Amino acid sequence: MQSDLPKPFLPLGDEPILWHTIQAFLKVPSVVQVIIPTSKYWISEVEKIVSTLPEGAVQFNVIEGGAERQFSIANGLSLVLDAVEVVAVHDAVRPFINPALIMECSSVAKQFGGAIIAVPAKDTIKKVDGDGSIKETPHRKYLWQAQTPQVFEKSILSRAYSEAIADGFVGTDDASLVERLGKTVKVVEGDRENLKITYPVDLEIAELILKQRANQ
Repeated sequence: MQSDLPKPFLPLGDEPILWHTIQAFLKVPSVVQVIIPTSKYWISEVEKIVSTLPEGAVQFNVIEGGAERQFSIANGLSLVLDAVEVVAVHDAVRPFINPALIMECSSVAKQFGGAIIAVPAKDTIKKVDGDGSIKETPHRKYLWQAQTPQVFEKSILSRAYSEAIADGFVGTDDASLVERLGKTVKVVEGDRENLKITYPVDLEIAELILKQRANQ
């Protein structure tokens, strides 16, 4: 992002990206806890953001993460309240997730054990080898771009993380860990506004989306 400031703390409108992301989850009535793993150097900054959010029935936990995303989430899972049935894992830099999609994904996860938000691939995808030679062109109708949140029954997700850590397996997302258990993970079609802010152009697009929503 051409900035020394970590992406979740970059300004989007008048607030940090992370603030917008948390707000989306606070609009979901069934959310009772929000756990935010972060670098130990940024814990105070996250706590400052959390302090500006409306007080309510939601419990906040700001904790030190790990060297990899996977270990950060494992740290967070250890603090999930006993009463929680399903856990949603979400990227801090996806601030435009629709609360209705969070609820739909959670409902599907309760029924099948796991569900993720995803969108159909709009580009043709090529499978290549280490030399850059194309080996296969999978049919696009079977390809989906995974987003977050990814939602799972708490017991399934906890087991998936425990076994992955024990086996030394590092997955690209939460679903890949649950898939190793042979469990079903369903896809819930999302929308393309749920972008992950990774590059400067993404932040420019995010500003446009924010302004558009403000004018609706």
